[in-house]
Amino acid sequence: MKKVILVAFAACQALIAHSQTAADTTKAPSLKLSGSADVYYRYNFNGNIDNKTSFTNSHNSFELGMISLKAEHEFKKGSIVADVGFGKRAAEFSYNETPDKTNTAEVVIKQLYVGYQVLDKLKISMGSFGTHVGYELLDAYLNRNYSMSYMFSNGPFFSTGVKADITISSAWTAMVGVFNPTDFKSASWTNNKYIGAQLGYSSTQAPLKLYLNYLEGKDTSGIQNHQIDFVATYQVNSVLGLGYNGTMSTYNNTRDKEGLESSKQWWGSAVYVNLDFNEKLGLTVRGEYFDDQDALKTFSGTDGGNVLAGTLSLNYKVGNLTIVPEFRVDKASVDIFQKKSGTPVGTSPSVLLAATYHF
Repeated sequence: MKKVILVAFAACQALIAHSQTAADTTKAPSLKLSGSADVYYRYNFNGNIDNKTSFTNSHNSFELGMISLKAEHEFKKGSIVADVGFGKRAAEFSYNETPDKTNTAEVVIKQLYVGYQVLDKLKISMGSFGTHVGYELLDAYLNRNYSMSYMFSNGPFFSTGVKADITISSAWTAMVGVFNPTDFKSASWTNNKYIGAQLGYSSTQAPLKLYLNYLEGKDTSGIQNHQIDFVATYQVNSVLGLGYNGTMSTYNNTRDKEGLESSKQWWGSAVYVNLDFNEKLGLTVRGEYFDDQDALKTFSGTDGGNVLAGTLSLNYKVGNLTIVPEFRVDKASVDIFQKKSGTPVGTSPSVLLAATYHF
């Protein structure tokens, strides 16, 4: 009897040990929490706000940008990303949902999507995502310039729908998706949809990344829009990095059955030169040319024109804190800017001091 009990006891111990080993080797669900905040002061030498780009619409005032909190969780093949923002920057980002963009007490969903890893090289996601178009990003700490480009400011900001991310090889990736009209998280009143796509290349031989982006569809008023966008980055060495963004957006009034109105477009091109002298100190120069001859965006209400903008930003890093002194000059072909006295001018020089923090 003793032998039977001893054998049974040994068997139980072995089973418990096996169960513990199996439990230990099971991957636990991963949860990642991150966040950021930004503040700034801006002074425009024309004596008023006089700003035509996003998120820095102030003059001689200390301003709050945005507080963000992002949660990412994944388990087995499923994942979720929930990203919320609070403040004036978030309100401008979700301008279709927050008509009073001067109200800083705005809480918006920046991103919210659920993903499923169908295959090793195929992931399907549904929800709202930051746009795949362009070089610059919403969260201030992710950009080396604090003020935004004209190309970013004229969108798109985000897409809501379903997309497939495909890994083609170690160097090539692709994305294709179907979305609501640009910058709408809800669009039940229209049947119009957008098609988005991206082809990405990351060299395995050199620090080179290339992205070709596309977005096409009808907006909520029935205007057909095609946008093609190209982004390139190249890290020359530990000190010098280069970036480029070029985009063209074409509009066609498909509501006009007689076809009397020809298509119109705006386009832009920007070069980014990044210098990192050491781990703490960096410098970025952005030069942008924005063309709006058809008066669709920045030059609305005029006969159209273009603007050349130069931005010089210093980045001083202390851990996760980055201090950004910045000088910027915008020169337009038409007097779209204005002095405090009301006199129209073609140039808008400004300085700002910003601070960003992330965790």
